[in-house]
Amino acid sequence: MAELRRWHNVCLTMAMGKRIVRLFTIKTRTEAWLVIWAIALGAVERGRHYMEMYPGVGGQLLAVACTGVVFLAGARLLDSVRPAAPGIAPGPYAAALRPVRSASRSRRTSRHPRGGRASPISLRRD
Repeated sequence: MAELRRWHNVCLTMAMGKRIVRLFTIKTRTEAWLVIWAIALGAVERGRHYMEMYPGVGGQLLAVACTGVVFLAGARLLDSVRPAAPGIAPGPYAAALRPVRSASRSRRTSRHPRGGRASPISLRRD
């Protein structure tokens, strides 16, 4: 019974944990651009160190690889915060989503009202 007495402390800790995680979540494109800028600064600095440590072609290739990672990470960040357009499926093969039809035979085939009626069941004409 002693363990159940302090259950609210666990809930408070979980709620605070969610708030702290929310602070480090990238929510807007501006935040994504700022993170990309910070990654780019670090990548250029690391590439400069590689060119000092490994003079010649080896250091240059490592520096190019460091800066190339920024393009991959930046594209991923920007894609993750871009709002999805309605009717477009996410992914590399974006195609228009089709409405899912029921397989029931008791349902009408046409879902759109005809003749200006408010609903398919209504007999009222406007």
